[in-house]
Amino acid sequence: MNDSASKPGYGRWVLLAVMLMLIAAFFLLDLGRFFNLDYLNEIRDGAVAAVHERPLLSSALFFFIYVLVTALSLPGAAIMTLAGGAIFGLLWGLLVVSFASSLGATLAMLVSRVLLRDWVQGKFGSQLRSINRGLEQDGAFYLFSLRMVPLFPFFVINLVMGLTPVSAWQFYWVSQVGMLAGTVVFVFAGTQLAAVSSPGDVLSPGLIAALSLLGLFPLIARKTTGWLRQWRSGSSKEA
Repeated sequence: MNDSASKPGYGRWVLLAVMLMLIAAFFLLDLGRFFNLDYLNEIRDGAVAAVHERPLLSSALFFFIYVLVTALSLPGAAIMTLAGGAIFGLLWGLLVVSFASSLGATLAMLVSRVLLRDWVQGKFGSQLRSINRGLEQDGAFYLFSLRMVPLFPFFVINLVMGLTPVSAWQFYWVSQVGMLAGTVVFVFAGTQLAAVSSPGDVLSPGLIAALSLLGLFPLIARKTTGWLRQWRSGSSKEA
């Protein structure tokens, strides 16, 4: 038996090495060039044809790439959400993106917990007390508020939550529900961007509606979470 494999923290170093290699490969191979609207427009027709020919295989491949990108906290989740709508359409794109984003976010949270939690809590514990306190007091609702109101980037919430006591299951299902509204908006926007083939298409009614939803989403999210807080407070007083 290899003694080094039984040492505490050995698996953590292996995970760190694998993560660093994958992230380094992403940047060294310039894979980010595939995560932009220009490239999406170039491959859209071929991708749609591939989906029609092999829907399950295409969906599985897209799902895997989405999960990998979000689990590694790489730039590209937003463009992939738009691509989900552009390639798969609203309903199937929403289904694939919603579950892939939630699973990828949970994996990113767990990676952050395994690699960074002890060190960060020890070094920045005082700064994290407010977040820990919010989770202790409001539990799932606190995370739901963070997910609904896009004040912080998607990947930042994933990494920060890994440094807290929140359970993986609670993080997953709250993320699934809390991110749904934003996912609907972005996937719908993707279905409209897929129809843009000339400058004149930019002002199409569908695209204007999608952009309007994107602009109104933060306000709607704030109003929704505010109403839920009031309802929760009223229910607590009645109890």
